[in-house]
Amino acid sequence: MTDPNACAVPQSVPTDGASCALPGAPEAAHPARTWPAAGPQERFEILRRAKSIAIVGASDNPARASYFVATYLRGSSPYDVYYVNPRATEILGQPAYASLADLPVVPDIVDVFRKHDDLPGVAQEAVDAGASALWLQLGSWHEGAAKIASDAGLSVVMDRCVKIEHARFHGGLHLAGFDTGVLSSKRQLLSR
Repeated sequence: MTDPNACAVPQSVPTDGASCALPGAPEAAHPARTWPAAGPQERFEILRRAKSIAIVGASDNPARASYFVATYLRGSSPYDVYYVNPRATEILGQPAYASLADLPVVPDIVDVFRKHDDLPGVAQEAVDAGASALWLQLGSWHEGAAKIASDAGLSVVMDRCVKIEHARFHGGLHLAGFDTGVLSSKRQLLSR
């Protein structure tokens, strides 16, 4: 008979994350998170309802995450994608806008690639623009910005990537995070 506790974490191992920290690393960048994270069903519904996405902090630099996400959304999703960057005039052959207020449409999702201190201001811009959802990219968690958006009726997603979530929900992401190119619910048979 197998011991049911054989795979349990030993009680002597700290479970607060300190054992995984690099030596000399500063304390966690984020204090305890109290905002309820959007679950998979909520994220799916936000993406399903959306017709347009505005990328705030979009970049014309191919080395930036926002550029990579923009190329994915332009080529592999049904969304109309708009770029917001006051220092750019064009990104991926499309016009770049100085602010959300300058967009020719009301974006359904405002996808944010901005530094932490800028997030409340962007949240307010999203509210003012009439957006339906505020989406903060991987590594971005700002409960003040979330409160601004939520109080105005916007859905809020933090610390998630629109590209990854879209691919996950639409069959283009393998469990290991790679694009398989296969859209199927059946396990592939591998030759031995």
